[in-house]
Amino acid sequence: MFGYYLDLALRSLRRHMVLGVLMMLAIALGIGASVTMLAVLHNLSGNPLPGRSDVLFHPQVDPRPEDLPGAKDEPPDDLAYVDAVNLYRLGIAPRRAVMSGNWLPVRKDAPDSPLAMYTDRATTADFFAMFGVPFLYGSAWSAQDDAGHAQVVVLSRAMNQQLFGGGDSVGKTLVIATKTFRVAGVIDDWNPQPHFYDLNDGAFGKAEQMYLPFFTWLDLPQDYGYGPMDCWGNDPNAGAHDPKAKQCTWAQFWVQLDTPAQVADYRAALVQYSTQQHQLGRFQRAPNVRLRGLLDWLDHKHVIPVTVRMQTWIAFSVLLICLVNTVGLMVAKFLRKAGEIGVRRALGASRRDVFAQCLVEAGVVGVAGGLLGLPLAWLGLWMVRQQPVNFAASAHLDPSMLGVALALAVLSALGAGLWPAWRASRVAPALQVKSL
Repeated sequence: MFGYYLDLALRSLRRHMVLGVLMMLAIALGIGASVTMLAVLHNLSGNPLPGRSDVLFHPQVDPRPEDLPGAKDEPPDDLAYVDAVNLYRLGIAPRRAVMSGNWLPVRKDAPDSPLAMYTDRATTADFFAMFGVPFLYGSAWSAQDDAGHAQVVVLSRAMNQQLFGGGDSVGKTLVIATKTFRVAGVIDDWNPQPHFYDLNDGAFGKAEQMYLPFFTWLDLPQDYGYGPMDCWGNDPNAGAHDPKAKQCTWAQFWVQLDTPAQVADYRAALVQYSTQQHQLGRFQRAPNVRLRGLLDWLDHKHVIPVTVRMQTWIAFSVLLICLVNTVGLMVAKFLRKAGEIGVRRALGASRRDVFAQCLVEAGVVGVAGGLLGLPLAWLGLWMVRQQPVNFAASAHLDPSMLGVALALAVLSALGAGLWPAWRASRVAPALQVKSL
């Protein structure tokens, strides 16, 4: 029966071509606008590390004074140096990584090599295994390299291309901030979005260009800063040139906990550590700790820009307006063929048959409108990528969104066709046959 209704729908659309095209264009416009923003929202709210996010956690402790003006109950996002080192050395988590980042001057270890500034991520050896960073050449440094302040560096694929033409550069040397470093490895393209492990410079930033051992990085000249610092106290310059200042938080810290038991043990260890620091007089507040998983952390930080949510609502409002117009067009189209419907009813077709026939026609309009809307969505995403916003590069239409677009188009068209189809099914056959 469906095939028969489909044939009737196609014949009807060919006979009333103008109305059919107008309905398809209305659906296409609404689908193009809504799918564009739905794709952006989907990309920005996605899991940056599928398969690994369930075991990654972000610890927080609270070293701030109890009477700090304007302080909220939530602990600082980052850790002070002493807390970062203490928790790093705690050794409960199977893997852990302390980190920060800045810009550093780099040149090849050769006479007259040009000097350029590159972004870096200073971290510890577990960073690469914890986050599943893929390597092209070589490997990460070791925990012994961390402890020994080894002068080694891991390059991004792009930086390796710029400096060494993309070849295997393991073992070659670079001068970074006046010190000579040996290349230990080169990673493949890797830039999880959102940029979950350090949100200080935005959730959708570019990938770092090189990676250095954290404690070696601290030994470099102090002219380049240590990332954003949040300090308290009466000294406005507190921590500006001393990353080890106890009144400044700036270091990011992540741990890998593979089981619920490890999560419970680590949370208890955070409370115990804070209690010890409180007893020593360093922490003025009672233990105030957090241990959020990766996705909970992103949700807590509201990484999706407010403007994106607002634009998504506006886009779906456009879809609603288009559907209202489609309803009017469908009513006009179905009632225009009232005579045909009356004859069908007179020949024995039930109201349910007429209703189903009209819904099939609405579904055909939805499929056609969805297919026409996909190029509009691609155009919309291209326009988003041209905007000067840090999440622009994330705007793309993945295969799953193609199915969503078609399903949304069909459901929207069927929803818009319910009332027109019901109106058509109520046509009185006697009056229509009599008027023929």
